[in-house]
Amino acid sequence: MTDIGAAAVPLARVLRGGLVESVHTGHVVVLAPDGSQRFALGDPDATMWARSSLKPLQAVAMLRAGLDVDGAELALVCASHNAEPAHLDVVRGILASAGLGADDLRNTPDWPLDPDSAWRWRADGHGTEPLTQNCSGKHAGMLATCVAAGWPTQDYLEPEHPLQVATRAVVGELTGVPVELVTVDGCGAPLFSTTLRGLARSFAGLACGDGLPRRTGRAMSAHPWHVAGTGRDATRFMEAVPGLVAKDGADGVYAAGLPDGGAVALKIVDGSSRPRPAVLAAALTVAGVDRALVEAVALTPVLGHGRAVGEVVATFGA
Repeated sequence: MTDIGAAAVPLARVLRGGLVESVHTGHVVVLAPDGSQRFALGDPDATMWARSSLKPLQAVAMLRAGLDVDGAELALVCASHNAEPAHLDVVRGILASAGLGADDLRNTPDWPLDPDSAWRWRADGHGTEPLTQNCSGKHAGMLATCVAAGWPTQDYLEPEHPLQVATRAVVGELTGVPVELVTVDGCGAPLFSTTLRGLARSFAGLACGDGLPRRTGRAMSAHPWHVAGTGRDATRFMEAVPGLVAKDGADGVYAAGLPDGGAVALKIVDGSSRPRPAVLAAALTVAGVDRALVEAVALTPVLGHGRAVGEVVATFGA
């Protein structure tokens, strides 16, 4: 059994009232524009699940198989969206262009991630639905790809489906790491293993490569709101750093590619999302990003009775 925590080291400390209250361990890697390792903590070559940070790579596989989207639609295919109304409009549009509807989605039903959108959705008499789950854009893209390629849609989530076979090959190609393990992601789609180094390598290609990877990265950086949504740090990082391609993933994963070819990837071993902004910001500064650009996004206050009494700080940085 692979243990992602075996070589983990402290990446962030939680400060409350001047004391270290807790520590988040994990792994991080920063690649230089030429692909060499600029910085690393922990083990960037440990096998891991990239979770939703893998979505842009899955999108590249869809484009290769015939999916015809770009701009905001392509960004939404890469998204873990809030299910705000405009997000749902784009998902419906992708499905409609393929002659499909929300009933064709096979991802796990859920509430919108955005609290206000979830309240309105429920007030309108709705329950949890695949449409409002954060991965519905990816699944709409998968379904539209199947229609374009002439593949069946009913079993598109099976690992043996032509779409998933093609996706596995693309993940291995873009990361440079052969897929060793396959499991099921939270949304129901197949999930393919990789390493942090491989994930960072693939995001360098999204940010400054060519062909379909670059087209995918360009859509994300040009439409950051569609990749996450209002108030989300993935959106805010891309708004703050021109040309940045960033994607968060469940259980403490983050990856980002820079327009100069540099890239970063990280994994928080306890699966917490709390330290991710601070750690990503620190990794970006090591990669050469001006700290002033990401300082506001990195700030994660620790609250006491509704006011800041501390913050989450990375253990490293430029």
